[in-house]
Amino acid sequence: MSDSAAPTAGVSLADAQAREPLVPDGVTYHDVTRKVCGMLDRKPPRWWLPAFLFFAAIAGMGMILIGYQIATGVGVWGLNNPVSWAWDITNFVFWVGIGHAGTLISAILLLLRQKWRMSINRAAEAMTIFAVVCAGIFPMIHVGRIWCVHFLAPFPNHVGIWPNFKSPLLWDVFAISTYAIVSILFWYVGLIPDIATLRDRAKTKKMQIIYGLFALGWRGGNRAWQHYDKACLLLAGLATPLVLSVHTVVSFDFATSVIPGWHTTIFPPYFVAGAIFSGFAMVLTLLIPVRKLYKLESVITIRHLENMAKVILATSCMVGLAYGTEFFVAWYSKNPYEAFVFFQSRMQGPYAWAYWTMIFCNVVVPQTLWSKTMRRSPWLLFVIAGLVNVGMWFERFVIIVTSLANDLLPGSWGYFSPTWVDILTFVGTFGIFGALYLVFLRFLPVVPMNEVKHLLPSTAVTPEEEGTAAGDSDDLIIPDAVRESRNVAGMVAEFADEGALKSGAVALRDQGYERWDAHSPFPVHGMDKAMGIRRSTLGRWTLAGAVLGFWTAVLLTYFPSVQFYPLIVAGKPYNGWVAFIPIYFELTVLFAAFGTVGGMFRLSRLNDWYHPTLKNDRFLRVTDDRFMIAVDERDPKFDVKRTAVLLREAGGRRVTLLEP
Repeated sequence: MSDSAAPTAGVSLADAQAREPLVPDGVTYHDVTRKVCGMLDRKPPRWWLPAFLFFAAIAGMGMILIGYQIATGVGVWGLNNPVSWAWDITNFVFWVGIGHAGTLISAILLLLRQKWRMSINRAAEAMTIFAVVCAGIFPMIHVGRIWCVHFLAPFPNHVGIWPNFKSPLLWDVFAISTYAIVSILFWYVGLIPDIATLRDRAKTKKMQIIYGLFALGWRGGNRAWQHYDKACLLLAGLATPLVLSVHTVVSFDFATSVIPGWHTTIFPPYFVAGAIFSGFAMVLTLLIPVRKLYKLESVITIRHLENMAKVILATSCMVGLAYGTEFFVAWYSKNPYEAFVFFQSRMQGPYAWAYWTMIFCNVVVPQTLWSKTMRRSPWLLFVIAGLVNVGMWFERFVIIVTSLANDLLPGSWGYFSPTWVDILTFVGTFGIFGALYLVFLRFLPVVPMNEVKHLLPSTAVTPEEEGTAAGDSDDLIIPDAVRESRNVAGMVAEFADEGALKSGAVALRDQGYERWDAHSPFPVHGMDKAMGIRRSTLGRWTLAGAVLGFWTAVLLTYFPSVQFYPLIVAGKPYNGWVAFIPIYFELTVLFAAFGTVGGMFRLSRLNDWYHPTLKNDRFLRVTDDRFMIAVDERDPKFDVKRTAVLLREAGGRRVTLLEP
């Protein structure tokens, strides 16, 4: 981490900034824990409760209006003929797009080994889940009769009619549901080590129990870290194509139609780039104030903000290229209907104000990010990100409304104007999103502590703790409970850092010990080899889940479409398997994710909520900044005196017996 020092002779300022550390020098493991957990240990800041009540009030207003719309009907919206889709679907696509950044940061950047994602992925993942919650509201109330929304589920309704699996609208149901579930699984798996840290720091019995239930007995053992790392990689591999598929499937709602302005093959990549664009903008919109209010500048650095700004700039260029490609295709094809939609209806028609607002916010404003000064100015980035969010909402509005308002029958042309119910329902979803995000900030760590600690050098121990440990006596520490009962559950020894921990692991491995584990606040590279354990078999669980999911999808689409309720759609055969491919893909990914998470729980034995090590106050620091080895008394080679000598000779300190 010495790269943060001032540039020396022969090293340019640009090269020095390129190597700017993700975490400043001098930060220790305990500093990271104290900084992140301090947000939760203290009483909420003065602004938190007023902000929560404000967003909760807006959310309550939105829920009341949703109830009003359900009781009255969709006639309270500004929909007319031919604009039968407007704010509802615009808002749906807007929120789904915002949810893309979380999975992108967590999955794709993880596979690309981009370390700068580590400080921001937790907040982005939470944003994904809350955005999908807001997105799911609009399709449900758009159907008009929300009590019949179960007709979209893949089972027969009360009159025995199955849904049409060939419909892009049903593909949406599978895509959004799968995306939401996999995102929640990915988010929760990443939270487990940090929840264990909160459990070990909890001051009250109530919070220890609550955090303990969700931590599932996590103790930072390397055998658990091994399967955890594998699960994260597998989930990232599953979520990466899912990121591309979700907005691709959403774009099929439009691209598979015959309406000018919608019927285009550019929509899938165009929608995906736009979703990443808006998602990263929302991440900046949320993180910049949080970074300032919670004083997280040492964890979420300017380099993180600058890298996100670069992604926004790149995707802005992609979106701008898509805008230009649409106009080029409309001109080059010589299709008068397409040309009318783009050159007259959008650029010069009654909605020209919306179109040019979109161009200004999405194409013009992000070009300022070519300047390093703009990319490294947090509050300027905040303004730019806010304008991008506005522009991306207008993009969806322009695509949907302008293509419908001026259809092929001029006599039915009309101008769409939203009603107060339209506007306030949309505002209400921001209340839901904001309230959920504030609850997340209050009760869960906004930064993944174990991943940030992985960025620190191996010497990042707390100096005073290091000195205390070094001064300890070499005598075996026997707790009073062990002296009285004369029962021993095992033995733990503390090590200075990850290098010493690996040395201790090699010593136990060479002596043939079997029932033991090395514990650390983050996964230690090379520990599997040091312990002499085999590679994780978690991939088999993932493969089994994927196979089960694929055949479930095949049977689910075949029997209803061919046997139970055969229906000819657009001349397609009953078993039109090509139209079922999106469903095959989504269920394969969903079941593979279930297999991955279930396999991780099973192989790591994370259902063990109690363990003798959790009674040792010193051992509870493992999830913070300690490195320890725990030997079970049931090990065939366990002997109190011999094992204690071995651990001390291997570099262990504070060798302590465990009470059962």
